[in-house]
Amino acid sequence: MDNKENSRVTRRDFMRQSAIVAAGLGSAFAGATGQAGLTAGQEAELLQVPKRKLGKTGEKVSCLGLGTMFNLVDSQIVLRNTLKWGVTYWDTSHSYAGGNSELGIGKFLARNPKVRKDLFIVSKASGARTVADVEKRLATSLKRMNIDYIDMYYAPHGASDPAQLTDELKQWAEGAKKRKLIRFFGFSTHSNMAKCLAAAAKLDWIDAVMPMYNFRHVQDDELQNAIEACHKAGIAIVAMKTTGKTTIKRFRLSIETEADKKLVGHFLKQGFTPEQAAIKLVLQDKRISAAPVQMENVAVLNQNVAAVLGKPNLTQADREVLKEYAEATCSGYCAGCAHICDAAVPDVLRPGRISDIMRYLMYYNSYGDKARARELFAQIPHSVRGRLTSMDYVFAEARCPQHLPIGRLVVEAVSKLA
Repeated sequence: MDNKENSRVTRRDFMRQSAIVAAGLGSAFAGATGQAGLTAGQEAELLQVPKRKLGKTGEKVSCLGLGTMFNLVDSQIVLRNTLKWGVTYWDTSHSYAGGNSELGIGKFLARNPKVRKDLFIVSKASGARTVADVEKRLATSLKRMNIDYIDMYYAPHGASDPAQLTDELKQWAEGAKKRKLIRFFGFSTHSNMAKCLAAAAKLDWIDAVMPMYNFRHVQDDELQNAIEACHKAGIAIVAMKTTGKTTIKRFRLSIETEADKKLVGHFLKQGFTPEQAAIKLVLQDKRISAAPVQMENVAVLNQNVAAVLGKPNLTQADREVLKEYAEATCSGYCAGCAHICDAAVPDVLRPGRISDIMRYLMYYNSYGDKARARELFAQIPHSVRGRLTSMDYVFAEARCPQHLPIGRLVVEAVSKLA
């Protein structure tokens, strides 16, 4: 039997086993409570996603959050079901789904106003370049969601340089709190994360930071030290991109190489999927306050809840399997260390732009969010987009710790996103 046939058989087995895992939620919950034969309603009463302290804020939030980078106007059932399991940390942004993420939350709260008090709603000033932009985006987000305040507001959304954390931004954040428009303030970061987190740890006005963090980042000592510094300073760490999807392909239901087969086979034998394992690994780090995960349907929501509530935790052998997979597939994952490739590309590519392009391609290939990927890519000035395929990326590729084929991926991005 050739490799192609082997791949088909393995994928078919994976699909069948994944269905068994999803159908096995009851046994996972029963194992956690010591009770079997419970109805879904009884399970929901007995089991809720655990809450954790949100840094120095005094708040406790569900450790599994709902990431909402999709159209919630047409996905109200997902919001209803999050409440069943106590997933009350809802993470959205001004730009998600062209505004339909926030509008979907607003639609739900208009019909269910009493649940607002039970929710911890997070939004972000995506695309904001000035404090005036941040103010406008906040006003729009409040209006869309039919709420008077946002629990946590991130600006910038996608910081790449500590210099973006200005005194002007600090004054705005303090003023927004006094006006009771936001309760807490922080920022997200996709690139140069360690430097941004290390800077935040020295500031007294940052309540939370949201970096990419998954099994691929566990070996990054600089990032680990920065996370520890924030943790000691009482700054909450909220992990995003927790499943480690790559720029090249989907992580979910993707079996193409021997590394894929080993990863999938190892975890399915234990009754859970690789994505569940990835979430479990992140949340076993008690420094992480919450991990919002994109859950576009009830089946994925239930599967991720099972990852949090099910037993046991990952073993050292499990961690080694994830580590080996990260090493074997590193050339498809941009780790966000933008300062390395920034120094090896023409100045016309502003800091972080290469890592941004890798992320947009990830949205297209791994998330299937083609519209958002194209929208973000279109924000790159036309004069720069027109030169992307003619630039020399040899030095950037030579310096990339992940060994990404940057030149080829940029060409792919231009082809798909332009």
